[in-house]
Amino acid sequence: MPIPRVPRRREPLQDIAVPGPKRVLLAAPRGYCAGVDRAVIAVEKALERFGAPVYVRKQIVHNIHVVTELEQKGAIFVEEVDEVPAGAHVVFSAHGVSPAVVDSASDRGLLAIDATCPLVTKVHREAVRFARDDFEILLIGHEGHEEVEGTAGEAPDHVTIVNSPEDADRIEVRDPSKVVWLSQTTLSVDETMETVRRLRVRFPQLQDPPSDDICYATQNRQVAIKKVAKDADLVIVVGSSNSSNSVRLVEVALEYGAKAAYRVDYADEIEQAWLEGVETVGVTSGASVPEVLVQQVMDDLANAGFNDVEEVKTAEEDLLFSLPKELRSTNEGKRDERALGGRITS
Repeated sequence: MPIPRVPRRREPLQDIAVPGPKRVLLAAPRGYCAGVDRAVIAVEKALERFGAPVYVRKQIVHNIHVVTELEQKGAIFVEEVDEVPAGAHVVFSAHGVSPAVVDSASDRGLLAIDATCPLVTKVHREAVRFARDDFEILLIGHEGHEEVEGTAGEAPDHVTIVNSPEDADRIEVRDPSKVVWLSQTTLSVDETMETVRRLRVRFPQLQDPPSDDICYATQNRQVAIKKVAKDADLVIVVGSSNSSNSVRLVEVALEYGAKAAYRVDYADEIEQAWLEGVETVGVTSGASVPEVLVQQVMDDLANAGFNDVEEVKTAEEDLLFSLPKELRSTNEGKRDERALGGRITS
């Protein structure tokens, strides 16, 4: 796995005068979603329950800070299950895995804990169902992303990946009367709908998934940043570069009116030049980002004179997911008080 970056020390941001008052528009919801909360707690509980090391296939969630903290507690992140010693505990990440990965872990005698987000699992089940009915599945998502690999692996002979709206104009299908679209859960809602629109022009009998595949948290964070962006000179999105939903938030902010938008892992990445002439800064974070990282950004901005903070709330989130069944009880066999996640920030 890549070595996580450690925040560097730098001089505090300077308070430079601008024509009007300085303010921060803090988007809500932001940060951890229920699926991320569940996955992170799953690794923590596995370490408590079984002791270190606990192996994790891929990054449990796409955030450098979270991965680094879990490594310090005894988690070992690997690319594939064949790197895990036989008989050890391995956690599957929130992005999900294909049946081939599950089988490989079983063949090695690994004790697998599936921390796949339940909303991703829903898409997997849809893929299995439509493949069973001999539909061709047009999977809208980014080729190579772990979630897309996992979903496609459920029905490899029936899935065609559609990377972009432009791809929709080029792909071919066997039978235009038996086509359905599914999607990666962390995409831009607007771009996904544009891709679907183009697909439907070519394949008028294209069927929709039984329910929306893009997760509630992805949609909520995009709605919030749209509202913030129209009034922002600058938008700062906290999130890692391999976090699809964080990258999308930057794109959405620019599309909906922000004069500039940048993604940072840590507050120390904010550049003084970004704040030149800026009166209003919008701040949000991706669905795999702990709130402590947002607070560090807010503290840095306060040093630069951005002390007037207005929270822009567009939705309430109270969804919780049960932990994987192996982790719902304590070592003494009692129900664990964290059988449900509990660190959601709305």
